[in-house]
Amino acid sequence: MNSNIEVLCVGIIVADHVCTPINHLPRAGELVLADSMLLTSGGCAANTAVDLSKMEVRASVVGRVGNDLFGKVVREILLSANVNTESILETPGIETSQTMIINVKGEDRRFVHTFGANAHLTANDISHALLDGIKVLYVGGYLLMPGLEQSGLSKLFRTAQDKGIITVLDVGIPYPGEYISKLNLLLPWVDVFLPNEDEAAIILSTTEPCRQAQEFHQMGAKTVVITCGKQGAVLVNKHVRLKSGIYQVEYVDGSGSGDAFDAGYITGMIEGLDERGCLSLASALGASCVRAVGTTSSVFTKNECQIFLRHNQLNITEW
Repeated sequence: MNSNIEVLCVGIIVADHVCTPINHLPRAGELVLADSMLLTSGGCAANTAVDLSKMEVRASVVGRVGNDLFGKVVREILLSANVNTESILETPGIETSQTMIINVKGEDRRFVHTFGANAHLTANDISHALLDGIKVLYVGGYLLMPGLEQSGLSKLFRTAQDKGIITVLDVGIPYPGEYISKLNLLLPWVDVFLPNEDEAAIILSTTEPCRQAQEFHQMGAKTVVITCGKQGAVLVNKHVRLKSGIYQVEYVDGSGSGDAFDAGYITGMIEGLDERGCLSLASALGASCVRAVGTTSSVFTKNECQIFLRHNQLNITEW
C-alpha cells in the first residue's frame, strides 16, 4: 500500500441510492416523484475517507464489497475521489452492501439497508502491515459488522497505539440490544470515541449527552465526543469538558454528516489543533455535508473550509 497514507479507514462500504426530498412517503401502490436520484458510494469508512481526501489528508479504505456491479461502482467513485482502494476486498457470492436513503421534506431521512459484504469483514482482513507509517486508525460502523469482533479489534487498536497511532472509533446501531459487552474491552484502547446521542442512548440507557460522554470516558475512552444533531456536540476527556453549538446552514440531506464530522475531527488532530479547534473543524465539515443530497457531494474542500472558518465562529463553552 502507498506508504504516504495518513489515515486508514476501516469499516462499512455501501452503494447508496439517494433521492432528493419528496413531498410525502408514498402510500401502498402510489408513485411519488423526486427531482433526482443519486447512486454514490456511502458507508462510514468510505464517506470518511472521501471527506479526508477533500481536506487533503491521504486516506485508504479497508472493507469488503461484492463481486458485482455495485462493488465496481463504489471502487471507481472512491478512486475518483483520490482515495486508496488497494485494501478493499471482494467477497465472492455476496452482494455489495446497499442503502436506500429516502428524504421527505421537513422530516429526518429514512434508511433501508442490507448488510451484504460488510457482514463478512473480520479483524483478520486488516493486516498489521497496513498500520506502518499511518497517523490515525479509524473504524467506522462498528457494531454493524457482525464479523468484526471486539477481541480482534481490541488487539488491532492496542498494536496501533503501541506504534504511536491515534485510534478513532465510531459505531452504528442496527437495532436495540445489549452492546456494553461489545465495547468494554475495546474502549480502553480508543483515543477518540464518536457516537451520536441516539446510539449512546441505546448503549447506555441514558439520553443525557453529558452523562453519556462521562460514562464512556469512565469505561476507558480517552476522549469522547457525543454528536447531538441540531444541539451540537459534547466533549469529555481528562483535560476539558466542552459543549459546542452548530453552524447555521441550509439543511437538505443529513446523510453522511456524522462521517464528515469524524473526518473533520481527525483532520484537526493531524493538524495539531486542540479540542476546541477539532470541534470547530469537525462541526464545519459536518454542516457542509447537509447542504445537498448525498453523503459527500457538498462537503467542503480544504480551501472552502478554511474560508468558512475565517468568517464563522462556533460557540463552544465549558461545562
